[in-house]
Amino acid sequence: MFRGLQRFRSVPLLLHKYVARDRSTNTVLMRTREDLNKCERIIVKLGSAVVTRENGDGLALGRLASVIEQISELHYQGKQVILVSSGAVAFGRQRLINQLLMGQSVRQTLRDINKHQLVINPRACAGAGQSGLMSLYEAMFAQYGIPCAQVLITKPDFTKPDSRRLLRSTLSDLLTMNIVPILNENDVVTNESDSKYGRINLNDNDSFAAALSVELDVELLILLSNVDGIYTAPPDEPNSRLIETFNPQSMMEVKFGGKSNVGRGGMSSKCAAAMWAVENQVSVVIANGMRSGSTIKDIVAGKKVGTFFSLESSDGPSVETQAHMARLGGRALAALPADKRAKIITNLSELLLKESNSILNANTLDLEAAKDTLSAHNIARLRLTKDKLKTLSDGLRLIAQSAHSTTDQVLRRMQIAPDMILQLKTVPIGVLLVIFESRPDALPQVAALSIASGNGLLLKGGKEAWHTNNTLFNLVTRALEEYCPPTAIQLINTREEVADLLKMNQFIDLIIPRGSSQLVKSIQEAAGSIPVMGHAEGICHVYIDKDCDMHKARRIVVDSKCDYPAACNSMETLLIHRSHLDSKVFQKIIEDLKQNSVKINVGPRLAMLLPVSPQPVESFSTEFGSLECNVEVVDSLQDAVQHIHTYGSGHTDVIITEDSDAAKQFTASVDSACVFHNCSSRFSDGYRFGLGAEVGISTSRIHARGPVGIQGLLTTKWILIGDGQTVEEFTAGENRKEFTFEELPLLEEEEEESSASSAEHSETASDKASDAQQKELPH
Repeated sequence: MFRGLQRFRSVPLLLHKYVARDRSTNTVLMRTREDLNKCERIIVKLGSAVVTRENGDGLALGRLASVIEQISELHYQGKQVILVSSGAVAFGRQRLINQLLMGQSVRQTLRDINKHQLVINPRACAGAGQSGLMSLYEAMFAQYGIPCAQVLITKPDFTKPDSRRLLRSTLSDLLTMNIVPILNENDVVTNESDSKYGRINLNDNDSFAAALSVELDVELLILLSNVDGIYTAPPDEPNSRLIETFNPQSMMEVKFGGKSNVGRGGMSSKCAAAMWAVENQVSVVIANGMRSGSTIKDIVAGKKVGTFFSLESSDGPSVETQAHMARLGGRALAALPADKRAKIITNLSELLLKESNSILNANTLDLEAAKDTLSAHNIARLRLTKDKLKTLSDGLRLIAQSAHSTTDQVLRRMQIAPDMILQLKTVPIGVLLVIFESRPDALPQVAALSIASGNGLLLKGGKEAWHTNNTLFNLVTRALEEYCPPTAIQLINTREEVADLLKMNQFIDLIIPRGSSQLVKSIQEAAGSIPVMGHAEGICHVYIDKDCDMHKARRIVVDSKCDYPAACNSMETLLIHRSHLDSKVFQKIIEDLKQNSVKINVGPRLAMLLPVSPQPVESFSTEFGSLECNVEVVDSLQDAVQHIHTYGSGHTDVIITEDSDAAKQFTASVDSACVFHNCSSRFSDGYRFGLGAEVGISTSRIHARGPVGIQGLLTTKWILIGDGQTVEEFTAGENRKEFTFEELPLLEEEEEESSASSAEHSETASDKASDAQQKELPH
């Protein structure tokens, strides 16, 4: 139980110096979670549900042990912690019930007595339980070498100035002597009437804890209960959502449930107490104290746990609200007819050119701010030009053209039995979360692909492109709002950690990270139950075969490395067949690379064959992202393939050869997403593949691989149309029906004949579906 004992034995006792502070001038409200680690004085309030067992009888010793351990750790960090605890009534009830059962006759004891039906005065329970509860706390804190003291308070104590003064003085002395005060309302003499402290009614331990926090200049009040925080509705309701930051406006969207079964308060009373404390300069977090782990320490460390209360209105909706809106908006987008989705994308492509000056002005602000903090290749990713915007616009037009053949496409039709037609159709994946760094041009590309495929979208860009991203996102919103709720696509601009976004599996269906290998790896490791599409590294190879054309080889190698070194499809390792070491091919290619300022690292096998060994290779698994590459010699095509499989990342690999058999063997053997013959690795790109753009390049083997365009953002849905059939008819009886499993044309003949004339009716139906989806959206 006391697993932290040994950790604290060697820690010297810290003396806290308490200085009375003027709350009106000196106490500063912690405005963000990140500020909570600065708190020096903390109140932890344990709700009845946290302290007691599930059945209400007795104490939950395991949970209490965890709480005491965490408070002890904070104590030895120099924090002053006050514990406000419920539980005396529950503990006393258990003791009195046992006493009653022991006093019964044998005949009474043998009866089937339900001890939960025994009615005992709660005041008597409190009287019997307070001493036992305090003894338990003393024993637990003693394991960490920390003394504690019990302080019982009543409502009148807060209404009398002298009582409040004495309370402050007593608690100040206890804290100065490194004693943890344990406070509780004296339930033995409490009454049901409310007392006032300022504008708050003192009617339960939540209000007592709030009043104490204000009276004692506490900086952080932690209210632990049996739920994760404040929800928009009772947590068991289907669409209830956790509110991670609660401000006065949040009251408008909250529907409270009933009170706790074991305590006097409920979530409404906790909210009222918390908001009153925040108004009086006390930071408040409501969290779940029944979960295993380090809830209290995580809160003090600034981690996103529970509901954080703030007086400040947020600049926009919370991340959770944005994700929810993207879900609803995405459904409305999916219901739009294809020609309207295509029109949205076309409008966006036109806006990129029309508003190019405002885009480039915003980009200049980002470049100026980043010039001293970003590397050269990241500056190259961040920079936009007129030519880049023109290429972007052209790519979006290609996406618009392909929007007509995306969703609702029949991939398979089968008659599984008479009057039973089974269809397999394409549908959007749902909501995408795309995280990208230093690449503002990714924003309109990904937005267009999302619109074409009917997916809701959450965009999380890097702070280094803040101005550019916001300017581009405003253009996306303008393009959307004529046909669809613009909430279908959301730009996340808060200070939320990416780790928090990765927890929202109820809203997000696919994560696509675009950026450094470090970013992609961290997302893949932290994503949990949400699928991640992407590649960790772009380690691309170019192999010059023995039967190559020297002029092709020189142009391809230089382009693969130097055209855009920061790209993931840039060459990182050049493999050269041994036969070229004594020819002009090797000499000319090395000269070409040096003329383009490429730093060359020589592999160990090549170094042994050279008279003077230049810079050796440190690793063949490095993605340089700059004008640097490795060069190694191989003995054969099979040797090159083996090297690629050993060190490559499965992204893009190239063979340069005039031997068609060698080319076929290479393209068949190399297990990468893209394998090229006699062309630059830089062609591994959604735009150059005719996809218009890409959301990223996937090296995964499931769902999508290589540059991912619209098709990679679709999944399928089975639709079965019957006429009253049941499974029983196919499994039993003399007249048992048989399956036919007859493949059918994707489009019935009469549908083909009438497809043109029915287009208008189809569009009308889609409009109605879109209208229905838009009614789901919050105004």
